[in-house]
Amino acid sequence: MAKKRLSMRKIKDILRLRHEAGLSYRGIAQALNIGYGTVVDYLKRADQAGLSWPIPEELLERDLGRMLFPSQAATGQRRFTEPDFPQVHQELKQKTVTKLLLWQEYRQQYPDNGYSYAQFCHRYLEWLGCQQRSMRQIHRAGEKLFVDYCGPTMAVVNPDTGEVRQAQIFVAVMGASSYTFARASWSQNQEDWLNAHVQAFEFLGGVPEVVVPDNLKSAVRKTHRYEPDINPAYQQLAQHYQVAVVPARPYKPKDKSKAEVAVQIVERWIMARLRHQTFFTLASLNQAIRFLLDDLNQRPFKKLPGSRASQFKQLDQPVLKSLPATPYQYADIKQARVHIDYHIEYDKHYYSVPHHLVKQAVEVQASSSSISVYNKGQRVASHPRSYRQGAHSTCAEHMPQAHRAMQEWSSERFLSWANEIGAETREVVNHLLQEKRHQEQSYRRILALLSNAKKYGRERLNKACGRALLINSPTRSSVESILKQGLDQIVVERHNHHVQEELCLDHHENIRGEDYYH
Repeated sequence: MAKKRLSMRKIKDILRLRHEAGLSYRGIAQALNIGYGTVVDYLKRADQAGLSWPIPEELLERDLGRMLFPSQAATGQRRFTEPDFPQVHQELKQKTVTKLLLWQEYRQQYPDNGYSYAQFCHRYLEWLGCQQRSMRQIHRAGEKLFVDYCGPTMAVVNPDTGEVRQAQIFVAVMGASSYTFARASWSQNQEDWLNAHVQAFEFLGGVPEVVVPDNLKSAVRKTHRYEPDINPAYQQLAQHYQVAVVPARPYKPKDKSKAEVAVQIVERWIMARLRHQTFFTLASLNQAIRFLLDDLNQRPFKKLPGSRASQFKQLDQPVLKSLPATPYQYADIKQARVHIDYHIEYDKHYYSVPHHLVKQAVEVQASSSSISVYNKGQRVASHPRSYRQGAHSTCAEHMPQAHRAMQEWSSERFLSWANEIGAETREVVNHLLQEKRHQEQSYRRILALLSNAKKYGRERLNKACGRALLINSPTRSSVESILKQGLDQIVVERHNHHVQEELCLDHHENIRGEDYYH
């Protein structure tokens, strides 16, 4: 077996101790803990190569080795022909191609100086390992917060029914200090996802510059390597806290390696320690997580000074942005189209918008207490949230003028209007209201009656209503006939029991007989 070659550092030490320190061969061997014969061999090789001390700085270790071992360099050069590993790698991407097949083709091309199959595979794996490079990320203080969910879940038991629900564990970690936050929620849906962020910011006591999430649906509506489409509700939270959202690239776990490590730590140091406990509420589970979370952050680092908590106070906390005055309130954001009745539908309840937006697309933002409607980025309507399915919430200012007036119709309003004109007018209106089974059927006739005040004046209309009452004909047509004929301006003595005969109204061409409607 060939003797193992000394390192270049020891070879240089042999030359230095011999030429600079002047030690004997045995002294060099004792100083470097090597054999006497080894010292003799290397000094002889140096003399044959013409090496002097000090060795020139520009001389590379590779070249020094070739000078000391010329025969090995010569025999080792080009003994085997290196395979074209980039081509091998591309070929292996095909389903039907194997390394054995590629090696056989390689040996057919180089039968005398080709590697064995074992060496072929070994050197290919060495080459492949050199291609997969990983860049160490340097995190600035207060810059990035990495967020993700743990893979495992934790059970919560309903004490009344015995039903078991699985809670999801949300994890957030600061890039510079590794300060970690964890919280349980029922799901990974958008509302739980955003509320977990709110809790994380409150836990930190501030806001970082960037949040780095995974590409789950609650965060990213459409994934893209360069321009991912952020979910509108997630973007709204980012605007509220003035934080940038930069999702990790799809299928690039190293972009969020900090989160991957934090998730693993939470699973091992928190979830594993709670595995034998039974929780009956989500609040009790979060309380237990918070207790162990404080212990985790206070735990000293093995290789670094301090702990996560101390590093957070020193690095991240001083540079975090302040929290806004009010925390973010979750709002579900959906697209809707305005119906023909100028209402939009959300959760089976109908909310009005300005009537000129009929058939247009709008954005609905629904919180637990309010509904806001936006058109082209401008808020056009706001309503208190209602959970009555099938009902309507309508603002009068959203209605067309004609619809608004119709909505305001009522018997009390008509009577009040008529009373402003006169007592006789009110009596006629009251008669018209009582005439129909449903008062709404009389509204249009009453409007027509009262509109005569604009044409003839209130005084004449009231007198005409009085004449209609005298002749026992309190109808719209009678009142209008009296006004057209000017009969309201004729003075009539009320004690006369034959007023109708004196006025000859029964012979007037506009007065219909009792048989007219039969």
